[in-house]
Amino acid sequence: MSMQQRYYLRENVYFEPLVLKWYAWPYLLPPVSAAMNITGRSLRLMKSFVANHQLHLAASKNPELSGGDFVNCSEDQLDNVRGLIHDIEHTHQDYLDLRKAVAKLNEMLEQAKGLSLEPLYAQVPEALRGYVELIYDMNHNASFRLIEGLIYESPLYKPLAQSVSLGLLGKVKERPFVLSSPRLPDENHLHVEVPFAHDFIDTLFAARGTPIEREQIDRLFDGVGLQGGLTVDELFTTEPPRVTRAALEGRLRVSYLGHAGLLLETERTSILVDPIIAVRDQANGDRVLSFSELPETIDYVCLTHTHMDHVCVETLLQLRHKIGEVLVPKNGGGSIVDPSIKLMLQTIGFKVREFEDMEILDCVDGRIRAIPFLGEHADLHIRSKTAWYFEFAGQKIFSGADSSSLDERMYERIQKVIGHIDLLFIGMECVGAPMSWLYGSLFTKPIPREINESRRFNGSDCASAQKMIEIFKPSQVYVYALGMEPWFKYFMGMDYTEDARQIQESSQLLEFCAGRQVQSERLFAKHVWNFS
Repeated sequence: MSMQQRYYLRENVYFEPLVLKWYAWPYLLPPVSAAMNITGRSLRLMKSFVANHQLHLAASKNPELSGGDFVNCSEDQLDNVRGLIHDIEHTHQDYLDLRKAVAKLNEMLEQAKGLSLEPLYAQVPEALRGYVELIYDMNHNASFRLIEGLIYESPLYKPLAQSVSLGLLGKVKERPFVLSSPRLPDENHLHVEVPFAHDFIDTLFAARGTPIEREQIDRLFDGVGLQGGLTVDELFTTEPPRVTRAALEGRLRVSYLGHAGLLLETERTSILVDPIIAVRDQANGDRVLSFSELPETIDYVCLTHTHMDHVCVETLLQLRHKIGEVLVPKNGGGSIVDPSIKLMLQTIGFKVREFEDMEILDCVDGRIRAIPFLGEHADLHIRSKTAWYFEFAGQKIFSGADSSSLDERMYERIQKVIGHIDLLFIGMECVGAPMSWLYGSLFTKPIPREINESRRFNGSDCASAQKMIEIFKPSQVYVYALGMEPWFKYFMGMDYTEDARQIQESSQLLEFCAGRQVQSERLFAKHVWNFS
């Protein structure tokens, strides 16, 4: 590198935030759910890999098992996996103690019969003592509430266990599925020992669009721990991004980013919804809307719910330097399965505002409203979920995420408030994974098979989506959030066939829309709408 030249972060650099070398999805940020996942899932997978790595390697190469619980580390990383197991079981013994404490407290509360819980506080296991409130629901079933804000201030929140990994698409053939494999330093990656709140991340990713000098790069990487064979020089180029932000045409532009991601832009306001931004490389080319095409400032990021394909920590951290405020659904408070999105994002450096159901934010040239949604959460008591409704430039846009019309009366009541809409975006992952796939490690007893298979992460099927169309009478309907884009396979773990029920149901919906002269499409790759 020359001292006189200025350098951009390469477009094909990809980034993975890590907690104890595991990909940081939302349930690895809150301390208690992190402890439950690390001890109940990560340790189990790594020990299985050490015991029978050949089975894992064979399974991870089978497309039919995409997204399964198979570690995709190379055979020469066995010792590193053993080392990570040892580190968790010894340096982070408090995580194992915390899991045992949750199990013991659950067993203790199962014995409560509706009488006062006050005498039980002295029996709360030490790892949780002072961090919980004992409570009954209205049917006299005992439970506990985590005092999350206090726990984030305790040693159970571990910024020093956080780090980041950088790689280059093209140099790596395929990123392994994020939930099943630890990310260990190797010849194709550079691991940087910085916590997520560190301004290293903001400075690095601002260089995607604003070049920096070699001296700034040296200062950026000086003093931080580095591991891996990928060099700092390989991350940068003197070439600016090939595709940059296009001029705004008309009063409103809506862009589909892939999966459930949307970008709404006017001359005065820019909004991202559930962003998962793809890294551009030669394979996906112009089919993705990547970082270089985003506005210089994102006024608001609207998040629908805590699942990792909607609260994508990987994308959010790369955009933190340009985000004004993150808007999130109101949290119920203190449940292991429903951690506060506000707290987890505030802790890593974001400005966050919670929204009640139907609450409105008036912007300078439009409005944003939080809309309640049902479904896709395995019937668990999870408050942190909302769809988003936007009114800009005369357009009414409903970003429904994984909503399902389990009770159409709710949407009928909402329609009386907001009226008909113009654009409906609706997810149709109608055959979701069983409850244990995402929440299994948060339980301290095995989930009975019948319950696990019955309570799945199902979004809308055709009948459910039809109800919403009949109620809101949209002029355009777009099916999204199916995980179809191949560049998100590392994240979604999906590989549909033509006879998959999700494809069949969404095709039926498109036929239904065509019969009603409603414009419709199953979205795939970049798509842009301009409204004048």
